[in-house]
Amino acid sequence: MAKRLYRFSSNAYHKITKAYTGLRLMLDGRVNKGTAFSIRERQALGLHGLLPPVVSTPEMQENRILQNFTRQPTDLDRYIQLMDVQDRNEKLFYRVLCNNLDQMMPIVYTPTVGLACEKYGLIFRRPRGLFITIQDKGHIADMLASWPERNVKAIVVTDGERILGLGDLGSFGMGIPVGKLALYTAIAGVPPSQCLPIVLDVGTNNQSLLKDDFYIGLKKPRDRSDNYDEFIDEFMQAVVSTYGQDCLIQFEDFGNHNAFRFLEKYRNKYCTFNDDIQGR
Repeated sequence: MAKRLYRFSSNAYHKITKAYTGLRLMLDGRVNKGTAFSIRERQALGLHGLLPPVVSTPEMQENRILQNFTRQPTDLDRYIQLMDVQDRNEKLFYRVLCNNLDQMMPIVYTPTVGLACEKYGLIFRRPRGLFITIQDKGHIADMLASWPERNVKAIVVTDGERILGLGDLGSFGMGIPVGKLALYTAIAGVPPSQCLPIVLDVGTNNQSLLKDDFYIGLKKPRDRSDNYDEFIDEFMQAVVSTYGQDCLIQFEDFGNHNAFRFLEKYRNKYCTFNDDIQGR
């Protein structure tokens, strides 16, 4: 089954390539194929001359990734390499992941993703998903509307308070939703255009992060007031108003005291579950 998953529907591809040409197209990882663009595609899409003349097969591209992968000195370097591939050529990323799942899964997700979260500020290249802070309260629906995909079916969301066994990593926890949704695509075949990773940044009580020059989140203590609950309520309502009642909202790595009460509060009203509680 995995051999075919990276070939999921190309409707979004054709829609984007009609609007994008040239360098703009190549900079969009959702549709960029790199040297796998045929000569005909290059001419039609304004890519001729922007790529070297060789036309690579997907197999050649995959083999290049795998050879570089094995030469990386550490698992964290392998994680960085794969995230770079995902950024610049999404289709190739999922081809490599699907066809080499046993080898790639421990890098894309646990255990390596934990180290990647700890080093997230240092290895940060470009944003993936949405970073919604408690300071954005009152505007969450507007922020969801800025996401380019309208047919979102699965959201993995964290507030970063209990990342794996590592504790409070705040917005560095984005690595968890990104990694989990990559597995949604690789294993379950959910198109990546229908997946949305989200961090709800309400601050952090991790003092080392508050002093870290490379920390990318709010540098303030974690909000534990009623404002926090109102923020989560608004988020849940905004998801439904934007993507519909059937959009899955998976809570991931919230603190236990919040995870259990949110599950009880929302399970009969929204399409939601908590993998840390129900996935065992």
